[in-house]
Amino acid sequence: MLYGKPRGNAAMHTITLVDADSNVLSSVSTALKAEGYRVATYSDRASALDDFQNAPPDLAIFGIKSPRTKGEETLRLFREKSDLPVIFLTSADTVIDEVLAFQMGVDDFIRKPFSERLLVERVKALLRRAWPKERMLPHRITSDLLERGALCMDVERHICTWKGKRVNLTATEFILLHALASRPGVAKGRDALMNLVYDDRTNVDERNIDSHIKRLRKKFLARDFGFDMVESLYGIGYCFKESTSELHLTGANKN
Repeated sequence: MLYGKPRGNAAMHTITLVDADSNVLSSVSTALKAEGYRVATYSDRASALDDFQNAPPDLAIFGIKSPRTKGEETLRLFREKSDLPVIFLTSADTVIDEVLAFQMGVDDFIRKPFSERLLVERVKALLRRAWPKERMLPHRITSDLLERGALCMDVERHICTWKGKRVNLTATEFILLHALASRPGVAKGRDALMNLVYDDRTNVDERNIDSHIKRLRKKFLARDFGFDMVESLYGIGYCFKESTSELHLTGANKN
């Protein structure tokens, strides 16, 4: 069941909250509703996944014991139905667990016990990135359509295609690729990319960017085995390769 009456920037946004702890469901849903979000709460994973098909949320929050137990299966089942943002709430307390969660494709990771205020702010940050019509993409690209050779990114509809084939990206992956493809051949450092996707957070390891890029490449390789447009620059970061036509134009301008 949906709860809450949306107001302001939270209008139309629905959050799915899944946790076996009734106290977490109550306290978190109350905090989110106070911000104007609609909240669908579930005490079991199966019921939540069944409802995703008919009433997909804008963001999902999963309470899990550890990414290495139920977390991987929960995320896999969710990703079969949606590429929308996901936050893990977990009692795991090691760096390995956090890195593993990001490698699996989670957009954010919060350890229990946690501040409800912090969770609300994380939700707001993820929704700003996932729904750029409410706020321009962080790198200030104003065009709704980005085309780079075989790559096409529709910002408004959050659709990415490669050689005409749909590539389903998470909100974080979409922003990283858009930032790189917006300036082909220009290096983007890990710090700069972290600032784009994690706002002002200082407790995120730069290896998380590597994990997101690895998953992004894997998705494109599934569509095109020869995909190599996202290039690693040792000791620097990443860049989106310039196409042959762009290199030709650059050389012509120099002449």
